[in-house]
Amino acid sequence: MIIDVFAHLLTPRYLHERNTRAGAGFGTQYAKYWRANPGLTDLDIRFRVMDQYPEVRQILTIAGPNVESITKPADAVECARIANDEMAELVAKHPDRFIAACACLPMTDVEATLGEIRRAIDQLGFKGIEIFTDINGKPLDAPEFVPIFDLMQAYDLPILLHPRRTNSTPDYSTEDRSKFLVYTNFGWPFESSAAMARLAFGGVLERFPGLKIITHHAGGLIPFFHKRIELSWDFNVERMGYQTDGQTLSRAPLEYYRMFYCDTAIQGNTPALMCALEFFGADHMVFATDTPYDNELGTRVYRETIPAVDAMPISNADRRKIFEGNARRLFKL
Repeated sequence: MIIDVFAHLLTPRYLHERNTRAGAGFGTQYAKYWRANPGLTDLDIRFRVMDQYPEVRQILTIAGPNVESITKPADAVECARIANDEMAELVAKHPDRFIAACACLPMTDVEATLGEIRRAIDQLGFKGIEIFTDINGKPLDAPEFVPIFDLMQAYDLPILLHPRRTNSTPDYSTEDRSKFLVYTNFGWPFESSAAMARLAFGGVLERFPGLKIITHHAGGLIPFFHKRIELSWDFNVERMGYQTDGQTLSRAPLEYYRMFYCDTAIQGNTPALMCALEFFGADHMVFATDTPYDNELGTRVYRETIPAVDAMPISNADRRKIFEGNARRLFKL
């Protein structure tokens, strides 16, 4: 079996309620987006793709944008509940396709989020949660989010960390939007890395060392730049006397980053996968594709990602960990 831990979709009731509650123009604005990715909403298309890869099982997550970024807190609570009910129905109805789901959360209401986590895991049988790299501009190490991490460490189930940035974030201060897909191709790995830094050095991993956080897209910038991170930290802290922003750290910087897990959702590219593997280790990499985001309705990401993992010069035992074993362990499947 191959377990795809980041398989996105938009369920029908959720999509309708989200678009309605997001306000005038939102549904029209994003209509082209999900119509260009019909596998997000059309199970027949999704299943035809999966028929070509019968060994694949998906762990479901609701596709962005994250609901709390486009709706009022009360609406986000209701939309998240609808999404999780629908995903639970899909897992129950199609166990040969969907092995589990991770909860959609209304992160602008922390108390409601805690309640929805408990409901999703205890009542619906979910195996983790999905959160985004910032919550409407707030970093994840903000004190208000501490109870969420406390609860997830107690459950000992994973947090899927998804990057968030839109083209409304300009690449240069003299412009009003991002161009040439810079916001997603380079902004998303940056956002993942920035969130990892805040979790690592903002006290979250210090306080909750048992957290299981799976970073999308092979761990962002961290694996490629880890030696530069190490040198920069040593120079600025030890040589220049730079203060660590008031945080007390008990580990070297890279040890915190190695506490994270990464996935394979970089659409192939075996050398890049090896870079991530060599940093995080074989026990901290899980298979994912970001399906159905490609120009072939989801087929291309499987056609490119599975062979890229097969081409990694590693032992068969480590390859099985990546394809299946690590996901089974982390999500308690």
